[in-house]
Amino acid sequence: MSERVERVDEQDRVLGVVDRAEAIRRRWLHRIATIVCRDPEGRVLVHRRPDDAALLPGGHNWMLGGAVGVSESYEQAASRELAEELGVEARPRFVLKFRCAGAISPYWLALHETVVSTPIRPHPSEMAWHAWLTEPELLALADTDTFIPDARTALTHYRTLHSHGASGPPRTKGR
Repeated sequence: MSERVERVDEQDRVLGVVDRAEAIRRRWLHRIATIVCRDPEGRVLVHRRPDDAALLPGGHNWMLGGAVGVSESYEQAASRELAEELGVEARPRFVLKFRCAGAISPYWLALHETVVSTPIRPHPSEMAWHAWLTEPELLALADTDTFIPDARTALTHYRTLHSHGASGPPRTKGR
């Protein structure tokens, strides 16, 4: 079954509904919702994609997420992806949105974050490995060849947004 997404323009306005594979093939802008998960101590969940994943096999990422569905908001997609990929029910907080050139295709990326204090159940088709990393550990991993380029770009945007004197991403208090 094909995944349907909204094709959008340079201002993130909907142009129509298309197949996601076609959007990627034709390099049409569409929407992606991502989530950064922190534990109560402020560590960031990082994972490695399975080696047999269709997109970005074996790559490390600090974000979960996926395509925003037709008529779905970024926030709704972030909550859905969190439940699908980790088995966690939460309403992630919106942090930033930017137009990402994309390693595979361009898209609008909306980054959200949440604190996870319950056990996670990673979906095996999404994660081959995961760990909670400190900010220095995350930054060291982001400098490696296995870190997904789009994730590195998002991390740069995130750190720029929070560079008001902090040495890294802000610490988030538990709910």
